[in-house]
Amino acid sequence: MTILTPETDALIPVGWTAVCALADLEVERGRAALLGDVQIALFVTHTGRVHAVQNLDPYSGAHVISRGIVGTRGDVPTVASPMYKQVFDLRTGACLETNGKEAKALRVWPAAVADRIVCIREEQP
Repeated sequence: MTILTPETDALIPVGWTAVCALADLEVERGRAALLGDVQIALFVTHTGRVHAVQNLDPYSGAHVISRGIVGTRGDVPTVASPMYKQVFDLRTGACLETNGKEAKALRVWPAAVADRIVCIREEQP
């Protein structure tokens, strides 16, 4: 089932929240957005896949992940925090490079594109 949102006239699947237009995102550049009162970081990889993770860096406590450096480790899409350079898997949120710190992870949300609109499915943390 889908619902028509008056703001975009796009058909959005039930249980998903429209966040922004796909055109608002640049390939391998992060963008911050609000999902309710939570800051999320959105990324589009060179393959066209959209990823959504928490914008809060678990190591520095700053909302900066959207400004991180996007890359890959093998076939794994990653983002490196601009603060202390920990590297996170964009698919799972797992920290792949802790730089000698305790392993911490980013929260991730399912992301999809419906009618050129980026949608996020809220799930319990």
